Amino acid sequence: MRVLIIEDEIPSRLNLQRALKAIADDLEIVGMLGSVSESVEWFGAHPEGADLIFMDVQLSDGLGFDIFKATKVSGQVVITTAYDNYALDAFKIHSVDYLLKPIEHEALRSAVDHCRALSQPSQAAQPAIDYAKLAELFTQPAKPRYKDRFLVKVGDKIIPIDTDHINLFYAESKTTYLTTSEGREYVIDDSLDTIESKVDGAKFYRIGRSHIVALRAIQVVTKHFGSRLKVQLKLPQRDDLFVSRARANDFLEWLNGRE
Repeated sequence: MRVLIIEDEIPSRLNLQRALKAIADDLEIVGMLGSVSESVEWFGAHPEGADLIFMDVQLSDGLGFDIFKATKVSGQVVITTAYDNYALDAFKIHSVDYLLKPIEHEALRSAVDHCRALSQPSQAAQPAIDYAKLAELFTQPAKPRYKDRFLVKVGDKIIPIDTDHINLFYAESKTTYLTTSEGREYVIDDSLDTIESKVDGAKFYRIGRSHIVALRAIQVVTKHFGSRLKVQLKLPQRDDLFVSRARANDFLEWLNGRE
């Protein structure tokens, strides 16, 4: 089985080469390339391609997917990547085989076995993968990722609290707290400034220096003296909070859903 490695990081390239030799003795490494331009040149000189191609997403001169735009690529392709879940979701949607770095031997063995099976004459032809479409996804700005849980300490225990279950963050006497939808309160290490930068701004709003409220926790908002707004939360035994005159219009825009 002829194998081509397209990887710009030399240590990763050599590690993959050693791992392939360790899992099967019939794998012939026919080339190790580190850029889009090298790969296009190689496929031009070797139109028969390779049986199995391991290709990194990010190469020294562009995306690995750019190779498919410039030349015909023959062989089963397995993407190797250190990207996050957003990228992995894209691979799954487009039915692209991938290995997450650092590559584990068992995952590598499974990928090789899968490609062997696909190369059998009895195997039905697989639909063509639109690598150009994948290239577009990876050149778009990455979607912002927000913190989906906070860790709190209770004695010698560490408890994860899902962000969707948090109704309020507040600071008092130089200590930061979070309050859950059940009304439980926990001390957390992060400051409100840090929290504000980590949570989804469509779901949380900092109504003042000491409070960040969740949209889901707001029960009713009423006008108050001095053009301020009074915010009544769904939390039990929680005093009403106030939005200053300076923040009132922006808060109402947020509450209404920004476009």
